[in-house]
Amino acid sequence: MRSRLTFASAFAAALLAGCATAPEPTSDEVQAQALGHVEVPQGWRTGANAAPVEAGWLATFGDPQLEALVAEALEHNPDLAIAAARMEQAEAQVDLATAQLKPAIGILGRAGSKPVSDLVAMLSGVMLRVAWEIDLWGRMRYARNAAMASRDASSADWRFARQSLAASVARTWFLATETAQQAKLANRMAEDAERLTGLADDRLRIGAGNETDVLAARASAANYRDAARQVELAHRQALRALETLVGRYPAAAIAAREDLVPFPGPVPAGMPADALDRRPDLLAAERRVAAAFDLVGEAKASFWPTLTLSGGYGRVSRDAINVQRNITQNTASASATTVIPLYTGGMLTGQVRLRTAEQREAVANYARLALQALDEVESALDAEATLATREELLRVSAEDSRRAAGLTETSYRIGKSDLRDVMGRQLSANASEVALLAVRRERLVRRVDLHLALGGDFVAAAPPTTGETPGPGEAR
Repeated sequence: MRSRLTFASAFAAALLAGCATAPEPTSDEVQAQALGHVEVPQGWRTGANAAPVEAGWLATFGDPQLEALVAEALEHNPDLAIAAARMEQAEAQVDLATAQLKPAIGILGRAGSKPVSDLVAMLSGVMLRVAWEIDLWGRMRYARNAAMASRDASSADWRFARQSLAASVARTWFLATETAQQAKLANRMAEDAERLTGLADDRLRIGAGNETDVLAARASAANYRDAARQVELAHRQALRALETLVGRYPAAAIAAREDLVPFPGPVPAGMPADALDRRPDLLAAERRVAAAFDLVGEAKASFWPTLTLSGGYGRVSRDAINVQRNITQNTASASATTVIPLYTGGMLTGQVRLRTAEQREAVANYARLALQALDEVESALDAEATLATREELLRVSAEDSRRAAGLTETSYRIGKSDLRDVMGRQLSANASEVALLAVRRERLVRRVDLHLALGGDFVAAAPPTTGETPGPGEAR
């Protein structure tokens, strides 16, 4: 028995050594296949600091309340919990696929009695059973490798979900701050309109005005009050969206900042090729190409025979009652089973075609995401430069428009201007202030978009403690 098992093990080991799985495509190979027709430049076309991208972009905004909200979202956001659960599921799939490569060991027990005519059924005892399917052609190893690649993709998805969540919290926080300022501005506009209505009434009483001006001023004041209510609703909706992101009840109870944070300084953008290697969503897409490659290998290996070795050892007894004496003895068994697929109705060929098409889809999806990532960086860099110019222009416009509106109102008080001039100047000044506020918020949002597009983490990596061994990829 021992000699037979030793021979079978040696035979299986020899077969395994001679039938290794093909290596998965490397990152460079995936990029070459997906982007072979695309000329990726050495630097960004819109111009940017080519220094390496740094982690910890959240702290560059200098807002402790924003950092606290991001930390709360990481703890309680349901979408991130879903991504974490999917990562755990992928880990379990690796365990299941790995288990298929190992022997199955169990204990077989039997006891009972039947009529004397069924002597075989009178057998009882306990036996240790071992069964092992030898992975001759790599089918199960391809399946394990595919599960491992899918696990790595899920882990990258989880990291990208964390970064996306931090970016979403920051964007929504900036929106809530902007709408809070808009609400103050709208209420101030309504107060100015009410004051103008009072001025029109005064002029009407002293005979210097007319009823048309009074009615126009009242209509303008009502419109400003309506606009203020709309902005207040938008502010509450922004707060509810923020509370949902961080995992709170959406009660619009978070206190927003009184003003937008100052715009941070320049950010290093690295090289375009580095962004493709750094972004977690692209790393996930790359690992899905590898998983698809392994599944093609599994499908092709299914054409070949399977071999299962089994053996057992135990103690069996038979009580034949008055027919013969009781028998108790040790017993052992060994067997080998092979299954050779001859005809499956095209199922195996169909599996290969299916997996090959899935691999092409995975490559095309990587190409789509890579081009999208490059576009996101270029667009964010372009928008950042344009918005900086627009903010300066709108700042000057808002200051001049507000001053012109004040001068026109003064002229109206002394009868040198009519109400239409005053209302026109106020409308222009208010529009300039609203536009300036929107551009300031958009600049901050675009900066967040740039960080997310570049793939830099929102928290800085903690330095290793003294004596701690760095992990893979960490500096020693």
